[in-house]
Amino acid sequence: MNIGDVEVLKVVEWQGEIAPARTIVPGSPPGLWADNASWLAPDHWNPETGGYRGAVQTWVLRSEGRTILVDTGVGNDRQRPQIPLFDHLRTDFPARLAAAGVRPEDVDVVVNTHIHYDHVGWNTELRNGEWVPAFPNATYLVPRADQVYFDPRNAHRRPAPRDEREQLRRDGSLLVYADSVAPVLGRAVLWEGSHRIDGNLTLEAAPGHTPGSSVLRVASGSDRAVFVGDLLHSPVQILEPEHSSCFCEDPLEAAKTRHEVLERAADHRELVVPAHFGGSGAAEVRRDGSRFSIHRWA
Repeated sequence: MNIGDVEVLKVVEWQGEIAPARTIVPGSPPGLWADNASWLAPDHWNPETGGYRGAVQTWVLRSEGRTILVDTGVGNDRQRPQIPLFDHLRTDFPARLAAAGVRPEDVDVVVNTHIHYDHVGWNTELRNGEWVPAFPNATYLVPRADQVYFDPRNAHRRPAPRDEREQLRRDGSLLVYADSVAPVLGRAVLWEGSHRIDGNLTLEAAPGHTPGSSVLRVASGSDRAVFVGDLLHSPVQILEPEHSSCFCEDPLEAAKTRHEVLERAADHRELVVPAHFGGSGAAEVRRDGSRFSIHRWA
């Protein structure tokens, strides 16, 4: 699709059923899913199993003559004990990028909306036993707050894990940092607050999911879009934005940020583009009282 002069392509790495829907969005009531089953299925929910369905994907933007990748998925050959489904995943994602006309050497900018394993994986590739940047000519844009938060040298600053599951996530984040973040820091810009990529694209802080979570705003001509990363995992969070995902570092702050981003999207007619929606992957939202509704899919 096109957003003004910006061309947008979606390249899917993986899609399917991940976990029970109310595990992914733990505060969501059962009726929220069942009452919307007619359109949540099959792309976002499996009513037979109660399973959440989603996608891991990269958005390719072509703007002002440059190629920009928004988030880079899980990656191949990774140790991911915190989520066995993606442990040592192997896909043909590089071939899918090539089919979209994207060669590694042609990528100018890589945007990591935040540092979680399924947004930074293809930052790097394993070559001769060493993790190296997968896009050799690209500048990697990484939120400074996340780089500081996930840097193993700062682990002592983080709150103690609340349970074994959170401890597993913490341990897994050390592997993610080592294989997908540290190797690109020599090519990275660590930004704070906001960062303008070009005349059409601007990154803005949107904390809560992680301390450095960000959104990418696109404004070209009269068209607007906002790539929201993991502020939204499921469309039910558009209907009831107070429900954060189980992956949010600060669920209350994430809910506040999500509401603010959806308000702006509704008021300014910004197309909302989350990281993990299946189907078309993007939606127009409208106000519905104090909440929001999906006006139509992109």
